[in-house]
Amino acid sequence: MTPLPEDPSPLIREDDRDTAVQRLQEAYAEGHISHEEMDERLHQALTAKTHSDLVPALASLPEEKAGTTSTIAAAGGRIQRRGAWRVPRILKVHSAFGRVHLDLSRAVIEHPVVDIELQLGTGRAKITVPRDAIVDIEGVHTGWKDSRYKTRRPFHPGGPKIRISGTMGFGRLKIRHAWR
Repeated sequence: MTPLPEDPSPLIREDDRDTAVQRLQEAYAEGHISHEEMDERLHQALTAKTHSDLVPALASLPEEKAGTTSTIAAAGGRIQRRGAWRVPRILKVHSAFGRVHLDLSRAVIEHPVVDIELQLGTGRAKITVPRDAIVDIEGVHTGWKDSRYKTRRPFHPGGPKIRISGTMGFGRLKIRHAWR
């Protein structure tokens, strides 16, 4: 009788496979691997069953890019982002006076989790999230008015998780899901 391996490699999940495919596509786009090598490695990644099966497909690739942090700051006036803008992994928004409107409904969100840190004095903030996003506002502290957010029903899993934290002095935070 042949003994079983003590620690078999765990099966991979679809998001692990998607991450591997994305890394291969980035490596090809940046010129680190040839077209033929990308095809071969994509086949390995798409047919992999365990994490150890993914190792040869990702061997010698550059390290994954660390999550990015961006800061948007204004003393007064309006801070607004909408359309097809690239959302960083961590977005810090600082405003002493004025309004903030972040529309993520058509934004390019490359990270499964996005942290938005608000540091607002006076003024209101409105954040529109994708229809399938999961929103966490536990880290938001308001000084004057409560935050307004209703969980979307029916819930469609699979979207990004948007974690909103920070402090707001005088103003209201309103979060809504996009219709489309």
